[in-house]
Amino acid sequence: MPRFRKDAVAIPQEAHPVDETLPPLKMFTSGLQHVAAMYAGVVAPPMIVGPAVGLSAKETAFLMGASLFTAGLATLLQTLGFWKVGARLPFVNGVSFAGVTPMIAIGKGEGDNAIPVIFGAIIVAGLLGFFAAPYFGKLVRFFPPVVTGTVITLIGVSLLPVAFNWSQGGNSTAADYGSMKNIGMAALTLVIVLLMRKFLRGFLQQIAILLGLIAGTLIAIPLNMTDFEALKNADLVGFPTPLHFGAPQFQVAAVISMCIVMLVCMTESTADILALGKIVDRPADEKTIEGGLRADALGSALSPVFNGFMCSAFAQNIGLVAMTKVRSRFVVAAGGGILILLGLCPVAASVIALVPLPVLGGAGIVLFGSVAASGIQTLAGAAMEKGENALIVAASVGIGLIPIAAPGFYHAFPEDLLVVLDSGISTGCVVAILLNLAFNHLGSRKDAATPAPEPVPAH
Repeated sequence: MPRFRKDAVAIPQEAHPVDETLPPLKMFTSGLQHVAAMYAGVVAPPMIVGPAVGLSAKETAFLMGASLFTAGLATLLQTLGFWKVGARLPFVNGVSFAGVTPMIAIGKGEGDNAIPVIFGAIIVAGLLGFFAAPYFGKLVRFFPPVVTGTVITLIGVSLLPVAFNWSQGGNSTAADYGSMKNIGMAALTLVIVLLMRKFLRGFLQQIAILLGLIAGTLIAIPLNMTDFEALKNADLVGFPTPLHFGAPQFQVAAVISMCIVMLVCMTESTADILALGKIVDRPADEKTIEGGLRADALGSALSPVFNGFMCSAFAQNIGLVAMTKVRSRFVVAAGGGILILLGLCPVAASVIALVPLPVLGGAGIVLFGSVAASGIQTLAGAAMEKGENALIVAASVGIGLIPIAAPGFYHAFPEDLLVVLDSGISTGCVVAILLNLAFNHLGSRKDAATPAPEPVPAH
């Protein structure tokens, strides 16, 4: 064989940006930025559930550390994966807010058994989700751009009230909640992030959120807006002892309630995986969704063993990927490693906790707004001029915004239904899927949700 043929065989192929590894410093700082964006969301559910079911401040702090640890494990399952587990995308997992209300309802009246009963229900729900994942994966064809764009937009819009609450101080009962000082600090952080995105270049531009959080925190220190108490009282090492609260207990009503929450989380995660796949230019197929949902469910089933709650996708980090354009899943895996270390080292976790909520709120406006902007961009390619797609978007967004615009709208409904109805993302997603089926799949209509192919340019 001629030599030139032998030399021509080995043509190196560039790795997709999702599979790209960055230099160690960039990997760490970009991963830390993901942790900073999600930290408050991870510790908030145990901070709410702990006192509500009668835990002491020390036990609640233990739950918060355990939640960081299990969020790290679940994130590694998603990003690195094994076998058929993991979406292998820059996908962050953490404690799901969807389970907060049902967990409080389960724990009330159970006394010392509250946490074991909650954990038992989560384990069963996680196993249900693991075995149901292949069936959810087959639903990908019912998520065309008109559906995914609607859901991504709702994800961003639904998260914005969280940023607004942080900007006001986070605690509505505090005397300074909504004060000009808090909102001014949020506004200043927002301006700093925007200026950094405008004037910095390269890697520094990519970590503008992290730099903005650091700058905002430093400014907040002389204004007495940073609480160092948690740092003073934190232990250096603190492993979340398995089954710290006792062996899990299994009650039928609690299990059913958390299984419903798991189905809600799977619906949201399916939309999140599709959204992220589009943002990183690796469209999620049936296999990717199935792997991602398995990771969610397995992370949830393992989480109670280490005293954590149900895990699901964190949409705010999708906004971070969209804004920074850093698409490497190994960056998010580094973030997962940092979360594990934070869970094992309460002192380190307390350093992250130094960031005042108003500072986090200012940065959150950019993050969550980026998610909504990605949804609008997706809708731009959803053939809105064809069929009834504009009507699908109008109805789905309108219904999805009800929990935000009118929080008490469903107050007369059964409590079990509120698990779904109080999540605008879930209700909007379900409505978008059903309307897309009705208008674009059933009957003699063609699927108008799929845009017509673009004309091939003449050569």
